[in-house]
Amino acid sequence: MKHLQGLIAAPFTPMDRLGAVNTTLIPEYYRLLKTNGVKGAFICGSTGEGVSLTLAEKKAVTAAWAACTKGDDDFKVMLLAGGTCLADCRELAKYAYEEGLYAISFTAPFYFKPASVAALADCCAEVAAAAPQMPFYYYHIPVLNGVHFPMYDLLKAVDGRIPNFAGVKYTHEDFMDFLSCMNFREGRYDMLWGRDENMLSALAIGAKGAVGSTFNYAAPLYHRLIEAFNNGDLERAAQLQQQSIDMIRLLGKYGGIATGKAYLKLIGLDCGAFRLPVSNMTNVQFESFRADVAALGFDQFKSRPAARTHT
Repeated sequence: MKHLQGLIAAPFTPMDRLGAVNTTLIPEYYRLLKTNGVKGAFICGSTGEGVSLTLAEKKAVTAAWAACTKGDDDFKVMLLAGGTCLADCRELAKYAYEEGLYAISFTAPFYFKPASVAALADCCAEVAAAAPQMPFYYYHIPVLNGVHFPMYDLLKAVDGRIPNFAGVKYTHEDFMDFLSCMNFREGRYDMLWGRDENMLSALAIGAKGAVGSTFNYAAPLYHRLIEAFNNGDLERAAQLQQQSIDMIRLLGKYGGIATGKAYLKLIGLDCGAFRLPVSNMTNVQFESFRADVAALGFDQFKSRPAARTHT
């Protein structure tokens, strides 16, 4: 399996003013990511509100990303097929293959949780088998799905059993487990880092690819961080990581994950609001947020908007 490198964004799902999915914005979104050197998109994940979308809506988002990225082999689109209903996950995996996406992903069921690593491996096997021609990634995010098994144990359980198991999108802070996964079977599996605020630490132990929400609107910051690290300028890399942390702290200050859409709005792409149960900031809060963002020097490292196309 190919090991992906560079920044892979976790896009927000665009919504219109009535809260309906607005796929017409997705081509512009793709151009924004390409303009800023992003190498792929992890769609319908946490940032993309996949758990709040219907099966039909996830298919519509999949089709829109597939259509605008068709022929761009350098830009990898992977779909989070879900986690709770395995039948829906299998259907989405097949659909992703039919539409020509690069890969599928799956996270643990989070209502009836798997009681063991073996049970989680069984779930992975079912979904992966629905699209055996595609790379399959497990999405490890215990802070949201409540499933805390070490990924090293999962790799041991799936190794040799799931031919298209490509690796793990690792959104957790267990560097011991992450490094063990990177070294498993002499680096057989692709380990994609998923904590933007800890990227420097992941680079230090060998991470090459990362999936993150803040790459949507601050990709230049992370390109500079990676460049400083690769050049051995650890002091500069640490300063850039602190800028990332300061930016991410505002997510918490203004209510959490929905704040990311406010950042995106500041660079010119308005993807609407998050659906309930996620709360969105008020107009008054947005003005306060805008001031806080300006104080960070956001204009110095924000993503550049894509050139408008004319038809």
